[in-house]
Amino acid sequence: MTAPLRIGILGAARIADEGVVDPAKTLGHEVVAVAARDRARAEAFAAERGIARVHDGYAGVIADPGVDLVYNALVNSLHAQWNIAALQAGKHVLSEKPLTSNAREARAVRAAALASPGQIAEGFHYRHHPVNLRLRELVTSGALGEIRGVDLVLATPAPPDADPRWSRELAGGATMDLGCYVLDAARQLGRWIGAAPQVVTATAALRAPEVDTSMRVELAYPGSPGGVTGRCVWDMDAGERTMTWTVTGTEGTATSPAFAVPHTDSRLVVTRDGRTSEETPGGQTSYTYQLAWLAGALRGGQPLSADLDGSVANAELIDECYRRAGLSPRAT
Repeated sequence: MTAPLRIGILGAARIADEGVVDPAKTLGHEVVAVAARDRARAEAFAAERGIARVHDGYAGVIADPGVDLVYNALVNSLHAQWNIAALQAGKHVLSEKPLTSNAREARAVRAAALASPGQIAEGFHYRHHPVNLRLRELVTSGALGEIRGVDLVLATPAPPDADPRWSRELAGGATMDLGCYVLDAARQLGRWIGAAPQVVTATAALRAPEVDTSMRVELAYPGSPGGVTGRCVWDMDAGERTMTWTVTGTEGTATSPAFAVPHTDSRLVVTRDGRTSEETPGGQTSYTYQLAWLAGALRGGQPLSADLDGSVANAELIDECYRRAGLSPRAT
């Protein structure tokens, strides 16, 4: 695959502009089709963005022979169903996070991907931004010494009351919307130090039965040198926005002040030997770096199975956090 990607969108969602429309323009790819639950909404979305084709339903986008990559921007509860449908049609997929509603669904998506010529990536765009690649380098190079702990906080003001992120039936809740980022970052650190995180404790605050507004989670990294621990906090009803990722080692600390959307503050703050310095790697949005990475992987025939295994592991952590907090994992 050397030609520009031809992209079809499932769901005329707000995130689609940042997630794929703008990055496609920047990188020379083309969004060619869209479908939404309301056709009139899809038509308005397409007209505003110069998208050629509007389909009557999501299946139309998947069946479109002019679509190489399906971008799934639907509500959480529909991710698994349409990710699997796209894979079974042989399409590549970029799925908004979380990949599915629960770990059982994540394993089903993985099985569909392994049986398909198409590949799927979960949209944790932050991973591909240079600020977080530089954090990985600091950890793996030993520049921070022996890693001792990680502290992750992701908090945002509350969405409107009718927002699907508050819906239990649509697989909403703070852990699904924000905790998935935090747990993924905690897992990335685990990959760098060679020790996967495990949930020790989890406590949640609720907006309604089974709908979490926030959660505090303590992690352990069994087998890590020195016994690395993690503190994770996410809050979808906070007074202000906070998105910090701090890694502490015996020789220093490094903090990404806006790890989940690093292009909004692309600093990396490093303290060693009592001196603090700032680096500012990267000049594009993390969504743009993500699409560039995905296009390169697809063109180069790079398998994404390891990333998909990570998506399953992340879904398992999410389910475990709900259980440890006395709640139920999101239902299929």
